[in-house]
Amino acid sequence: MLKYILWRFFSGFLVILGVIVIVFFIFHVLPGNPVDSLLGRDKSEETRQRIMREYRFDRPVHEQLILYLNDLSPVSVHWRVEHHRKKFDYIELMPIGEDKMLVAKLPYFGHSISRGRRVIDILLEDIEGTLWLASAAMLFASLVGIGMGMVGALNQGSRLDKIILSVSVLGISTPSFITAILVQLLFAYYWADWTGLELQGSLVIKTEYGREYHFKNLILPALTLGVRPMSIIMQLTRSSLIEVMSQDYIRTARAKGVPKHLIILKHALKNALNPVITAVTGWLASLMAGAFFVEFIFKYRGLGFDTMQAVSDKDFPIVMGSTIVVASFFVLVNIVVDVLYAYLDPRIKLK
Repeated sequence: MLKYILWRFFSGFLVILGVIVIVFFIFHVLPGNPVDSLLGRDKSEETRQRIMREYRFDRPVHEQLILYLNDLSPVSVHWRVEHHRKKFDYIELMPIGEDKMLVAKLPYFGHSISRGRRVIDILLEDIEGTLWLASAAMLFASLVGIGMGMVGALNQGSRLDKIILSVSVLGISTPSFITAILVQLLFAYYWADWTGLELQGSLVIKTEYGREYHFKNLILPALTLGVRPMSIIMQLTRSSLIEVMSQDYIRTARAKGVPKHLIILKHALKNALNPVITAVTGWLASLMAGAFFVEFIFKYRGLGFDTMQAVSDKDFPIVMGSTIVVASFFVLVNIVVDVLYAYLDPRIKLK
């Protein structure tokens, strides 16, 4: 088990490294220059060159990549110059010549080009809203999906079962942006007087008195984001429960006169939910990425909303930082899912 987990972490590291390299080069071949957004009214060549040096845009792309990976590494090489001391805190491990040193530090994601703040500070602010959104969407998808899947399985072939199957197919096939528009029109426009919901808004809103939480702004984005996993969980629960209910031990329990609700709750449901639990865990990582467009449509402040803005502003450090966070979350969750599935199903062996 330990050997497998270590191997997965190593392979996950390679995946993250590959993502960093691909996104880095894609961003650097895009048209336009992010320096122009920093110049403001001062468009002198001296100011331009200073900004180019500060953000390393004056160097070849491959050299920029090496320096960026060096900043991300917890153990890295840095120069004994004043501006490096201002960027982050570090512990000097050993000198390397007269002008370099080996240091230990937290990964440094750089400073935002458009905001002038540390990227890690921006990400820590943004990720709270995205985690709330993904968790709320997954909770909605799990409760409704499992509940409706059970209803469909216990009424197999009925009109209600056919309606549930139709709803699940519709939820899977409808793009998220279409779902978002429909949800906005129904709940925040036509029925706004009854729901009290708004078309757009964030969970966390900064005021002069601090941070205020507006949980009603979480409802529509979570509903939109949760429709697709809800539909998949609904079908998975239905098919799994139908299969379990046909097993010999279920027929034996029926023959012994065990009440139907006890058969379902104590015997069938426990075994039927094994694949559902792993699917739910895996979907949480997918919702982190899926939240990007949903946040942008609802103007819901989170990791996705700020990343979309950063792409528009060509703010490379924020784009890279959010990409690394999401990729790392995917890798970590996939490892957890594999271990959890092996724990729930003894037939699965991790090698």
